[in-house]
Amino acid sequence: MSVEQLQSVYEKEARRIFFLIDSKSFYASVECVQRGLNPLTAELVVLSEQRNTNGGLVLAASPMAKKHLGISNVTRKRELHNTSSLMMVNPRMNLYIEKNLALNEIFLEFVDQDHVLPYSIDESILDMTSFWHLFGRSPEEVALKIQKEARARMGLYLTVGIGDSPVLAKLALDIEAKHAKDLKGTWHYEDVAEKLWPITNLTDVWSIGKRTAKKLNNWGINSMGDLASYDPYALREKMGLLGEQLYALAWGIDRSELTEKLTVKNKSYSNSQVLPRDYRKQEEIEVVLSELADQVAARIRHHKKQARLVTLGIGYSYSAIEEEGTHGFHQTVRIEPSNHSNVLIKTVLSIFRKNWPGASIRNIYVAYGDLIDDNQEQIDLFNPTTEEAPNHVEQLLDQLRDRFGNTAIMRAISYEKGGTALERGNLVGGHNGGNSYE
Repeated sequence: MSVEQLQSVYEKEARRIFFLIDSKSFYASVECVQRGLNPLTAELVVLSEQRNTNGGLVLAASPMAKKHLGISNVTRKRELHNTSSLMMVNPRMNLYIEKNLALNEIFLEFVDQDHVLPYSIDESILDMTSFWHLFGRSPEEVALKIQKEARARMGLYLTVGIGDSPVLAKLALDIEAKHAKDLKGTWHYEDVAEKLWPITNLTDVWSIGKRTAKKLNNWGINSMGDLASYDPYALREKMGLLGEQLYALAWGIDRSELTEKLTVKNKSYSNSQVLPRDYRKQEEIEVVLSELADQVAARIRHHKKQARLVTLGIGYSYSAIEEEGTHGFHQTVRIEPSNHSNVLIKTVLSIFRKNWPGASIRNIYVAYGDLIDDNQEQIDLFNPTTEEAPNHVEQLLDQLRDRFGNTAIMRAISYEKGGTALERGNLVGGHNGGNSYE
């Protein structure tokens, strides 16, 4: 397909300028800088603090550790080479959060708050459409300025993908920028045929796992070009919404609005956890879900709120991502207003049981939203019983935890196999939160 033909295909697609910025080996880079080391030349890994027979898991590895020692983010401590040049450190989540906030403050010098979305702790999306011309002659020149600011102020190296859509920026980041000497890559709609379609290893493309790639191969789809030319209605029939998303991906189309993602109509409270190992047994998974649901319930009671929306997010383990072809699921349900732990735990477990395919999991996320004040009560004519007494008990338990700590009084379920609440009492994001050297 010629450039002119591609241009006609994309005539009605919005063309904006998105930066998808990744802080290279973020945790490891922060640790290197803290020690006066160059993140690109030092050999350092950040290890989770697991206390099981498998040993800790590598959370992040410096580029040189990956290159010289073949380390990846699925490597176990017991698999690491015994070499004096390799530094192994414990995670410090509070420090990483602090550095992430500082990094986003740099971004806000180039774009306003409504056009930057922290995508994860090490990635952010910037809609630079209305701003780039204020800082340079081209988007690439502005990206270089951002890279230089981060390097000068924080010692961090940034990789920048630039695209006409958010997904093109992501593809530019993963496929081009991460392998470029200047750590930048730019993809326009007209580049799709040349840069994306020739890719035959489908798992190299963001969001396509091994299981999905195998399905596509079985249908004669052996390249991204094959995917782009496949009948979209047949893909929809075979794969549902995922089929539509894959077809759009093959064309680099993403119509999501960044500003819409940032609009918060009603404050919510949430908590997430990176599990200390892959959880495969349903009963163990439900233990940690119950713990997390209870923790967030205590938070909304503390703020004298009730929730009308309950959200559960499940992130699969690395092996499950490859098999399932997706990173997990994210579901929200509406309930009658409540801040009672038993009600909210029951709802979270119900969502889990309806959506979990049996895959091993590594991350969980629970949120309660569409909040109202807890002095409002909706009477159910068909269920006149009141929950006033249980609420008094929960308030007493909350007061004890506020005074003596989260582990002062705990549910019996937390002592069952799989429970993490006791060990997580002083952790952040499932890991050590301290800012000092281990």
